[in-house]
Amino acid sequence: MNSINTNFAAMTALQSLNQTNKDMIKTQSRISTGYRVGQASDNAAYWSMATTMRSDNKSLSAVTDALGLGAATVDTAYTAMDKAIDVMTDIQQKLVLARQPGADRDKIQTEIDQLQDQLRSIAISTSFTGENWLAVDNGQSGGGTYSYTATEEIVASFSRTGDTVAVGTISIDISTTYLFNFNTDGAGGAIGSGTATADELGILGSARLAATGEIDAAGTLTLVSVDGTSEMDISAATEAQIDEFLTAVDKAIQDMTDAATNLGAAKSRINLQQDFIASLGDAIDRGVSTLVDADMNEESTRIQALQVQQQLGIQALSIANSNSENILALFRQ
Repeated sequence: MNSINTNFAAMTALQSLNQTNKDMIKTQSRISTGYRVGQASDNAAYWSMATTMRSDNKSLSAVTDALGLGAATVDTAYTAMDKAIDVMTDIQQKLVLARQPGADRDKIQTEIDQLQDQLRSIAISTSFTGENWLAVDNGQSGGGTYSYTATEEIVASFSRTGDTVAVGTISIDISTTYLFNFNTDGAGGAIGSGTATADELGILGSARLAATGEIDAAGTLTLVSVDGTSEMDISAATEAQIDEFLTAVDKAIQDMTDAATNLGAAKSRINLQQDFIASLGDAIDRGVSTLVDADMNEESTRIQALQVQQQLGIQALSIANSNSENILALFRQ
């Protein structure tokens, strides 16, 4: 039926053209943003999952930063420990030289004094972001120059199970790593004036048994004291006493080597975790991409098809609008 009141063909053509225009707007948005799901209205489930995964990935980025700080702290302690071992080896060489008949032990002791000072300097200056693992005060746990915690925790992971999130850590035991324990008495006492027992003053500062070189509260030998007093001095030592010092120094080097090994193992663990977190972050990015990113090949094909549909729709609407003019021809004489 032809009607001058209602143009059914034009209405149909207009609806089709409007739908094509809507599809074009959606496709152009995908092309311009690169997202197939850019907001919750596009796909609520995918948008929710992608938003959560992006949030988790940001947390993993913070974990990466924490691991970087932890790695730097461990590396600082390891490097200092390695240098301290070199200095102890030098002291060992001086003691061997002192066993030589006719050696000037006073001059050798002068050199040892400098090496002992160097060991204290290494330990005290080995600090990164306020953390010092070679010079501690096991009477301080709430902050301070030599604040001490037997087990250091490094943030290493972030995980989500359902609605529950958890932060994982790497534990590093430094209770057998520190060289000196500057335990104060809690009332502003000077370094070394605290309550730590003779076997708690660190690898270098603790008392050692003359026979075995082992750290022991009953020991009579102190290789390098925390305050520079009552430590190894060969100026008036007998050959037997020098041999005892040699035994103690050799055992100290072994203890320092064990400590360096523990630090090296922790450093390797952190490096492995850094690589894993980087790979995990990339995997999450790929997962988010699968959920919400637009396929640009598909969208480019779609936009070309819609452009053709739009042109045809405009032409169809034009033809439908001309139908009313054809009705006039019926009334012409």
